[in-house]
Amino acid sequence: MMETPVKPRLTTALILVFAVFATACAHVGQEEFDAEIAALRSELNERGQRGQEMDRGTAAQMAALSARLDRLGSALTDLEVDFDVTVERLETAIRFDVPVYFDFDQDNLRPQDLPVLARFGDVVTAYYPDVLLTVEGFTDRAGSPEYNIDLGQRRAEAVRLYLVETAGFSRDRVRAVSYGEAPERLVFPDLAGHDKGIENRRVALVIEHLGTTPASGRY
Repeated sequence: MMETPVKPRLTTALILVFAVFATACAHVGQEEFDAEIAALRSELNERGQRGQEMDRGTAAQMAALSARLDRLGSALTDLEVDFDVTVERLETAIRFDVPVYFDFDQDNLRPQDLPVLARFGDVVTAYYPDVLLTVEGFTDRAGSPEYNIDLGQRRAEAVRLYLVETAGFSRDRVRAVSYGEAPERLVFPDLAGHDKGIENRRVALVIEHLGTTPASGRY
């Protein structure tokens, strides 16, 4: 029976590292991740026990992967705990629901919301700087749908500008879109106005492309 090559399995694991850890941050998928890493380590051990020489490049890659996983997992867990960030695994993307909210009819970032954006920027640019990030802007139901599309776009653009100018994202890797008052995306559909519904006046950050090459030298 032909053995499954080690290096392709390692490459696959490296590509999926960020997605799996982000999923684990949302309290799902950790068992799947643990099982994959355990299988890789078991395979390497079996090859060693059979007297087969382990390629030095493969051993180094495995060590780098383990170190990278530890750091990335810790960073994402801290993001969740420190800022109450939730993560949703989509079919082809990962959505971060961050506590970044806007005052009624405003599109400027509040000072108290900057730390979570800074931390998010640190984590993503450090581990996967080549991602394509979409900032989604939302409003409550006050105002016309047309006005709210424009307002949501301005909010998304404000966050996009912060991530590019302050958090170190490449300008051509971050885009802004508006969903306005889209009913299916409202957190509390019945809340709107000056003194309520701030949970609807928000942004979400969506990683749509994870890339295939981790940042070199940043394990």
